[in-house]
Amino acid sequence: MQHPIKTGLLSYGMSGSIFHAPFLATNPGFDFKAVVERHEKKAVLKYPGIISYNSVEELLNDDSIELVVVNTPNYTHYDFASRALQAGKHVLVEKPAAVSSDEAKALFETAREMNKAVMVYQNRRYDSGFLLMKEIIETGRLGNLMEVHLRMDRYKMEIGRKAFKESNTMPGNGLLYDLGPHLLDNAISLFGKPLSFEKTTGIFRPGSEVVDYFHFHLHYPHQLNVFLTSGLLMAEPGYGFVVNGTKGSFMKYAADPQEKQLDGGMMPTHPDFGKEGDGYLAKLVTIGEDSQRKIEWLAAPRGNYNEIFTAVYETVRNGAPFPVTEEQVLWQLEMLED
Repeated sequence: MQHPIKTGLLSYGMSGSIFHAPFLATNPGFDFKAVVERHEKKAVLKYPGIISYNSVEELLNDDSIELVVVNTPNYTHYDFASRALQAGKHVLVEKPAAVSSDEAKALFETAREMNKAVMVYQNRRYDSGFLLMKEIIETGRLGNLMEVHLRMDRYKMEIGRKAFKESNTMPGNGLLYDLGPHLLDNAISLFGKPLSFEKTTGIFRPGSEVVDYFHFHLHYPHQLNVFLTSGLLMAEPGYGFVVNGTKGSFMKYAADPQEKQLDGGMMPTHPDFGKEGDGYLAKLVTIGEDSQRKIEWLAAPRGNYNEIFTAVYETVRNGAPFPVTEEQVLWQLEMLED
Protein backbone atom coordinates (compact mmCIF):
# COMPACT_ATOMS: atom_id res chain seq x y z
CA MET A 1 0.00 0.00 0.00
CA GLN A 2 1.21 3.45 -0.84
CA HIS A 3 0.75 6.62 1.21
CA PRO A 4 0.28 5.07 4.67
CA ILE A 5 -2.16 6.78 7.02
CA LYS A 6 -0.52 8.65 9.90
CA THR A 7 -2.37 7.35 12.93
CA GLY A 8 -2.71 8.22 16.61
CA LEU A 9 -4.00 5.93 19.36
CA LEU A 10 -5.84 7.43 22.33
CA SER A 11 -4.90 4.77 24.88
CA TYR A 12 -2.21 2.11 25.32
CA GLY A 13 -4.06 -0.05 27.83
CA MET A 14 -5.27 -3.57 27.09
CA SER A 15 -7.24 -2.60 24.01
CA GLY A 16 -4.51 -0.39 22.58
CA SER A 17 -1.59 -2.71 23.22
CA ILE A 18 -3.37 -5.88 22.05
CA PHE A 19 -6.01 -5.01 19.46
CA HIS A 20 -4.65 -1.89 17.78
CA ALA A 21 -0.94 -1.10 18.12
CA PRO A 22 0.36 -4.43 16.68
CA PHE A 23 -1.71 -3.93 13.52
CA LEU A 24 -0.99 -0.22 13.13
CA ALA A 25 2.72 -1.04 13.44
CA THR A 26 2.79 -3.92 10.94
CA ASN A 27 0.09 -3.13 8.38
CA PRO A 28 1.80 -1.24 5.54
CA GLY A 29 -1.24 0.99 5.16
CA PHE A 30 -0.47 2.78 8.43
CA ASP A 31 2.22 4.94 9.96
CA PHE A 32 1.77 4.44 13.71
CA LYS A 33 2.92 7.86 14.84
CA ALA A 34 1.56 8.67 18.30
CA VAL A 35 -0.22 7.44 21.41
CA VAL A 36 -1.67 9.04 24.53
CA GLU A 37 -0.12 7.79 27.78
CA ARG A 38 -0.96 9.89 30.78
CA HIS A 39 1.23 8.03 33.22
CA GLU A 40 3.76 5.31 32.46
CA LYS A 41 5.33 5.53 29.00
CA LYS A 42 5.28 1.93 27.77
CA ALA A 43 4.60 2.14 24.04
CA VAL A 44 8.08 3.33 23.08
CA LEU A 45 9.58 0.17 24.59
CA LYS A 46 7.92 -1.87 21.86
CA TYR A 47 7.58 0.77 19.16
CA PRO A 48 10.74 2.93 19.15
CA GLY A 49 10.26 6.35 17.64
CA ILE A 50 6.59 6.67 18.51
CA ILE A 51 5.48 9.94 20.13
CA SER A 52 3.83 9.55 23.54
CA TYR A 53 1.56 12.50 24.25
CA ASN A 54 0.37 13.34 27.75
CA SER A 55 -3.18 14.22 26.73
CA VAL A 56 -5.80 13.72 24.06
CA GLU A 57 -5.63 17.43 23.28
CA GLU A 58 -1.93 17.21 22.41
CA LEU A 59 -2.51 14.33 20.02
CA LEU A 60 -5.48 16.04 18.34
CA ASN A 61 -3.36 19.18 17.87
CA ASP A 62 -0.81 17.16 15.86
CA ASP A 63 -1.69 18.31 12.34
CA SER A 64 0.18 15.42 10.73
CA ILE A 65 -2.16 12.80 12.23
CA GLU A 66 -4.92 11.82 9.81
CA LEU A 67 -6.64 9.00 11.71
CA VAL A 68 -7.44 8.74 15.42
CA VAL A 69 -8.29 5.44 17.08
CA VAL A 70 -10.73 6.06 19.94
CA ASN A 71 -10.23 3.12 22.31
CA THR A 72 -10.97 4.84 25.61
CA PRO A 73 -13.78 3.92 28.08
CA ASN A 74 -17.21 3.52 26.50
CA TYR A 75 -18.74 6.67 27.98
CA THR A 76 -15.99 8.80 26.40
CA HIS A 77 -16.36 7.48 22.84
CA TYR A 78 -18.81 10.12 21.67
CA ASP A 79 -16.86 13.05 23.13
CA PHE A 80 -13.43 12.01 21.89
CA ALA A 81 -14.66 10.86 18.47
CA SER A 82 -16.54 14.16 18.01
CA ARG A 83 -13.48 16.18 18.97
CA ALA A 84 -11.29 14.17 16.63
CA LEU A 85 -13.69 14.70 13.72
CA GLN A 86 -13.88 18.42 14.45
CA ALA A 87 -10.07 18.50 14.48
CA GLY A 88 -10.16 17.22 10.90
CA LYS A 89 -9.28 13.59 11.62
CA HIS A 90 -10.81 10.36 10.39
CA VAL A 91 -11.93 8.17 13.31
CA LEU A 92 -11.86 4.47 14.09
CA VAL A 93 -13.89 4.05 17.29
CA GLU A 94 -14.00 0.94 19.45
CA LYS A 95 -17.33 -0.77 20.03
CA PRO A 96 -19.77 0.40 21.19
CA ALA A 97 -19.59 3.43 18.93
CA ALA A 98 -21.37 5.40 21.64
CA VAL A 99 -23.63 4.66 24.59
CA SER A 100 -26.82 5.61 22.74
CA SER A 101 -28.15 5.63 19.21
CA ASP A 102 -28.67 9.40 19.44
CA GLU A 103 -24.97 9.92 20.15
CA ALA A 104 -24.04 7.63 17.24
CA LYS A 105 -26.37 9.53 14.88
CA ALA A 106 -24.70 12.77 15.93
CA LEU A 107 -21.26 11.25 15.26
CA PHE A 108 -22.22 10.18 11.75
CA GLU A 109 -23.70 13.62 11.07
CA THR A 110 -20.53 15.35 12.26
CA ALA A 111 -18.46 13.06 10.03
CA ARG A 112 -20.55 14.08 7.01
CA GLU A 113 -20.23 17.77 7.89
CA MET A 114 -16.45 17.44 8.21
CA ASN A 115 -16.15 15.17 5.14
CA LYS A 116 -14.38 12.57 7.26
CA ALA A 117 -15.01 8.90 7.97
CA VAL A 118 -16.11 7.54 11.32
CA MET A 119 -15.70 3.76 11.40
CA VAL A 120 -16.64 1.30 14.14
CA TYR A 121 -14.20 -1.43 15.12
CA GLN A 122 -15.91 -4.84 15.09
CA ASN A 123 -13.07 -7.35 15.06
CA ARG A 124 -15.16 -10.43 15.93
CA ARG A 125 -16.38 -10.59 12.34
CA TYR A 126 -12.91 -11.98 11.68
CA ASP A 127 -12.78 -14.68 14.37
CA SER A 128 -11.94 -18.11 12.98
CA GLY A 129 -15.12 -19.80 14.20
CA PHE A 130 -17.40 -17.06 12.94
CA LEU A 131 -15.74 -17.14 9.52
CA LEU A 132 -16.32 -20.90 9.26
CA MET A 133 -19.93 -20.65 10.40
CA LYS A 134 -20.59 -17.87 7.87
CA GLU A 135 -19.04 -19.97 5.13
CA ILE A 136 -21.19 -23.01 5.96
CA ILE A 137 -24.38 -20.93 6.10
CA GLU A 138 -23.62 -19.35 2.73
CA THR A 139 -23.11 -22.74 1.04
CA GLY A 140 -26.74 -23.63 1.78
CA ARG A 141 -25.76 -27.09 2.99
CA LEU A 142 -27.88 -26.70 6.13
CA GLY A 143 -31.05 -25.97 4.17
CA ASN A 144 -33.51 -23.42 5.50
CA LEU A 145 -32.19 -22.12 8.81
CA MET A 146 -34.35 -22.56 11.89
CA GLU A 147 -32.12 -21.38 14.71
CA VAL A 148 -28.68 -19.90 15.31
CA HIS A 149 -26.95 -19.69 18.70
CA LEU A 150 -23.98 -17.40 19.35
CA ARG A 151 -22.32 -17.37 22.77
CA MET A 152 -19.42 -15.68 24.50
CA ASP A 153 -18.94 -17.35 27.88
CA ARG A 154 -16.57 -16.32 30.65
CA TYR A 155 -15.99 -17.16 34.32
CA LYS A 156 -14.98 -14.19 36.42
CA MET A 157 -16.50 -13.99 39.89
CA GLU A 158 -14.47 -11.02 41.13
CA ILE A 159 -15.53 -7.45 40.45
CA GLY A 160 -13.07 -5.72 38.13
CA ARG A 161 -11.18 -2.59 39.08
CA LYS A 162 -12.26 -0.57 36.03
CA ALA A 163 -15.06 1.68 37.22
CA PHE A 164 -16.30 2.41 33.70
CA LYS A 165 -17.15 -1.29 33.34
CA GLU A 166 -18.33 -2.06 36.86
CA SER A 167 -20.06 1.10 38.14
CA ASN A 168 -23.73 1.80 37.45
CA THR A 169 -22.98 5.52 37.63
CA MET A 170 -21.25 5.43 34.25
CA PRO A 171 -23.25 4.84 31.05
CA GLY A 172 -22.30 2.03 28.70
CA ASN A 173 -21.27 -0.26 31.55
CA GLY A 174 -21.39 -3.98 32.22
CA LEU A 175 -21.30 -7.09 30.09
CA LEU A 176 -24.16 -5.86 27.92
CA TYR A 177 -22.02 -3.04 26.47
CA ASP A 178 -18.80 -5.07 26.60
CA LEU A 179 -19.63 -8.30 24.75
CA GLY A 180 -23.14 -7.41 23.59
CA PRO A 181 -21.85 -5.33 20.66
CA HIS A 182 -19.80 -8.31 19.41
CA LEU A 183 -22.69 -10.77 19.39
CA LEU A 184 -25.22 -8.30 18.01
CA ASP A 185 -22.83 -7.32 15.24
CA ASN A 186 -22.25 -10.97 14.36
CA ALA A 187 -25.99 -11.51 13.99
CA ILE A 188 -26.61 -8.27 12.13
CA SER A 189 -23.72 -8.84 9.72
CA LEU A 190 -25.22 -12.22 8.79
CA PHE A 191 -28.96 -11.56 8.81
CA GLY A 192 -29.57 -7.82 8.98
CA LYS A 193 -32.09 -6.10 11.22
CA PRO A 194 -34.44 -8.46 13.07
CA LEU A 195 -38.21 -8.12 12.80
CA SER A 196 -38.39 -7.99 16.61
CA PHE A 197 -36.43 -9.06 19.66
CA GLU A 198 -36.62 -9.84 23.36
CA LYS A 199 -33.82 -9.15 25.83
CA THR A 200 -33.16 -10.68 29.24
CA THR A 201 -30.47 -9.40 31.61
CA GLY A 202 -29.29 -10.41 35.06
CA ILE A 203 -26.84 -9.59 37.84
CA PHE A 204 -25.40 -12.69 39.52
CA ARG A 205 -21.97 -11.83 40.93
CA PRO A 206 -22.07 -10.86 44.62
CA GLY A 207 -21.63 -7.11 44.92
CA SER A 208 -22.03 -6.40 41.23
CA GLU A 209 -23.76 -3.16 40.23
CA VAL A 210 -23.94 -3.96 36.52
CA VAL A 211 -25.35 -6.57 34.16
CA ASP A 212 -23.18 -9.69 34.05
CA TYR A 213 -25.56 -11.91 32.06
CA PHE A 214 -27.66 -11.24 28.97
CA HIS A 215 -29.69 -13.13 26.42
CA PHE A 216 -31.23 -11.82 23.20
CA HIS A 217 -33.82 -13.62 21.10
CA LEU A 218 -33.91 -12.08 17.63
CA HIS A 219 -36.81 -12.90 15.29
CA TYR A 220 -36.12 -12.90 11.54
CA PRO A 221 -38.21 -13.65 8.44
CA HIS A 222 -38.98 -17.25 7.50
CA GLN A 223 -39.21 -18.30 11.17
CA LEU A 224 -35.47 -17.91 11.79
CA ASN A 225 -34.64 -17.50 15.48
CA VAL A 226 -31.24 -16.16 16.55
CA PHE A 227 -30.15 -16.46 20.19
CA LEU A 228 -27.27 -14.42 21.64
CA THR A 229 -26.02 -15.25 25.13
CA SER A 230 -23.16 -14.20 27.37
CA GLY A 231 -22.42 -14.50 31.07
CA LEU A 232 -19.55 -13.96 33.46
CA LEU A 233 -20.27 -17.04 35.59
CA MET A 234 -20.20 -19.80 32.97
CA ALA A 235 -18.00 -22.51 34.51
CA GLU A 236 -18.10 -24.69 31.40
CA PRO A 237 -18.38 -22.72 28.14
CA GLY A 238 -20.76 -24.20 25.60
CA TYR A 239 -20.47 -24.12 21.84
CA GLY A 240 -19.82 -20.59 20.63
CA PHE A 241 -21.53 -21.28 17.30
CA VAL A 242 -24.53 -23.53 16.66
CA VAL A 243 -26.71 -23.52 13.54
CA ASN A 244 -29.67 -25.81 12.93
CA GLY A 245 -31.30 -25.99 9.53
CA THR A 246 -33.75 -28.28 7.74
CA LYS A 247 -30.89 -30.29 6.20
CA GLY A 248 -28.25 -30.26 8.89
CA SER A 249 -26.53 -28.87 11.96
CA PHE A 250 -23.24 -27.06 12.60
CA MET A 251 -21.54 -26.63 15.96
CA LYS A 252 -18.19 -25.28 17.07
CA TYR A 253 -16.46 -24.06 20.19
CA ALA A 254 -15.13 -20.50 20.12
CA ALA A 255 -11.39 -21.05 19.82
CA ASP A 256 -10.01 -18.06 17.94
CA PRO A 257 -6.43 -17.60 19.20
CA GLN A 258 -5.72 -14.02 18.13
CA GLU A 259 -6.33 -12.23 21.44
CA LYS A 260 -4.25 -14.78 23.36
CA GLN A 261 -1.47 -14.65 20.78
CA LEU A 262 -1.34 -10.86 20.80
CA ASP A 263 -1.41 -10.77 24.60
CA GLY A 264 1.56 -13.16 24.58
CA GLY A 265 3.56 -10.86 22.31
CA MET A 266 3.01 -12.53 18.93
CA MET A 267 2.75 -10.02 16.11
CA PRO A 268 0.24 -10.29 13.24
CA THR A 269 3.12 -10.96 10.82
CA HIS A 270 4.01 -14.26 12.55
CA PRO A 271 3.29 -17.29 10.28
CA ASP A 272 1.17 -18.94 13.01
CA PHE A 273 -0.91 -15.88 13.80
CA GLY A 274 -4.64 -16.59 13.70
CA LYS A 275 -4.28 -20.37 13.38
CA GLU A 276 -6.42 -22.40 15.76
CA GLY A 277 -4.73 -25.15 17.76
CA ASP A 278 -5.56 -28.82 17.46
CA GLY A 279 -8.73 -30.16 19.01
CA TYR A 280 -11.17 -27.44 17.97
CA LEU A 281 -12.65 -28.84 14.79
CA ALA A 282 -16.23 -27.95 13.97
CA LYS A 283 -18.84 -30.68 13.64
CA LEU A 284 -21.09 -30.61 10.58
CA VAL A 285 -23.97 -33.09 10.41
CA THR A 286 -26.01 -33.24 7.20
CA ILE A 287 -28.90 -35.41 6.03
CA GLY A 288 -28.71 -36.57 2.41
CA GLU A 289 -31.53 -37.24 -0.04
CA ASP A 290 -31.32 -40.89 1.01
CA SER A 291 -31.96 -39.79 4.62
CA GLN A 292 -28.47 -40.91 5.58
CA ARG A 293 -26.69 -38.94 8.28
CA LYS A 294 -23.21 -37.70 7.36
CA ILE A 295 -20.74 -36.32 9.91
CA GLU A 296 -17.78 -34.11 8.92
CA TRP A 297 -15.10 -32.50 11.08
CA LEU A 298 -13.99 -29.16 9.70
CA ALA A 299 -11.00 -26.96 10.44
CA ALA A 300 -11.67 -23.25 10.72
CA PRO A 301 -9.90 -20.77 8.45
CA ARG A 302 -7.26 -18.51 9.96
CA GLY A 303 -8.74 -15.61 11.91
CA ASN A 304 -7.49 -12.21 10.85
CA TYR A 305 -8.26 -8.94 12.64
CA ASN A 306 -6.00 -7.25 10.11
CA GLU A 307 -9.00 -7.23 7.76
CA ILE A 308 -10.53 -4.41 9.81
CA PHE A 309 -7.45 -2.25 9.31
CA THR A 310 -7.25 -3.02 5.62
CA ALA A 311 -10.89 -1.92 5.36
CA VAL A 312 -10.05 1.30 7.23
CA TYR A 313 -7.26 2.00 4.74
CA GLU A 314 -9.54 1.41 1.75
CA THR A 315 -12.21 3.69 3.22
CA VAL A 316 -9.84 6.54 4.06
CA ARG A 317 -7.63 6.40 0.98
CA ASN A 318 -9.98 5.10 -1.70
CA GLY A 319 -13.47 5.98 -0.45
CA ALA A 320 -14.56 2.34 -0.25
CA PRO A 321 -17.65 1.60 1.88
CA PHE A 322 -16.68 0.43 5.36
CA PRO A 323 -18.05 -3.09 6.08
CA VAL A 324 -19.65 -2.03 9.38
CA THR A 325 -22.37 0.29 8.11
CA GLU A 326 -24.06 3.22 9.81
CA GLU A 327 -27.39 1.38 9.79
CA GLN A 328 -25.86 -1.69 11.42
CA VAL A 329 -24.32 0.40 14.20
CA LEU A 330 -27.63 2.13 14.93
CA TRP A 331 -29.60 -1.15 14.97
CA GLN A 332 -27.10 -2.57 17.44
CA LEU A 333 -27.29 0.41 19.78
CA GLU A 334 -31.07 0.56 19.64
CA MET A 335 -31.19 -3.04 20.91
CA LEU A 336 -28.60 -2.39 23.60
CA GLU A 337 -30.39 0.67 24.96
CA ASP A 338 -33.98 -0.60 24.61
